[in-house]
Amino acid sequence: MEIYWFGVKKLIAVIDYEVGNLRSVEKAFSFIGCEVAVSSDRDFILNADAVVLPGVGAFADAMENLKKHGMIDIIRTVIESGKPFLGICLGMQLLFEYSEEGGENVQGLNILKGAIRQIPQDMNLKVPHMGWNLLDIKGNSPLFSGLPQSPYVYFVHSYYLDTSDKDIVIAETSYGITFSVAVQKNNVFATQFHPEKSGEIGLEILRNFAKRIK
Repeated sequence: MEIYWFGVKKLIAVIDYEVGNLRSVEKAFSFIGCEVAVSSDRDFILNADAVVLPGVGAFADAMENLKKHGMIDIIRTVIESGKPFLGICLGMQLLFEYSEEGGENVQGLNILKGAIRQIPQDMNLKVPHMGWNLLDIKGNSPLFSGLPQSPYVYFVHSYYLDTSDKDIVIAETSYGITFSVAVQKNNVFATQFHPEKSGEIGLEILRNFAKRIK
């Protein structure tokens, strides 16, 4: 699926801020036929037609890296421009107000309302939550267009999203507790799970995101 507009191929930028799984995201978009590149260059990201913020690792370290690379204002500018924006795993968590990781409330990007909390340790379940779980899809988000109601996707995380803004929640899962794992607000999409590691279901989610490019 190659994305064109008035004969010009459209470009997806994957933000490089030295935090995990960048190349696997790049490869997944390339596999489905998208023009995609990993970059930390301000002009390149701002001129892309859609932007992806991946990430694995510690919340506080990720925020420091975003600051170090001057990415916070870039992310805000991209989102305010209306271009499609996708956060994946830690990239989703960073969009919210703060995380409890490390025993302190570490400030996030505060683009969406909610907190990132630790998965309870007293449920006789392994933490991190790692492996395949069912999605309970809510509403009719274009991100999940054409998917079954309860597809399996792949997770690796120890912290989860707690938001009172249920209007943005487009999918939940259960792992001892039920929590939100995908959100959408206007042009911003985000998933706690890894579409790039979720087989054909994940690739279809990435295709659906790419189709949001105008």
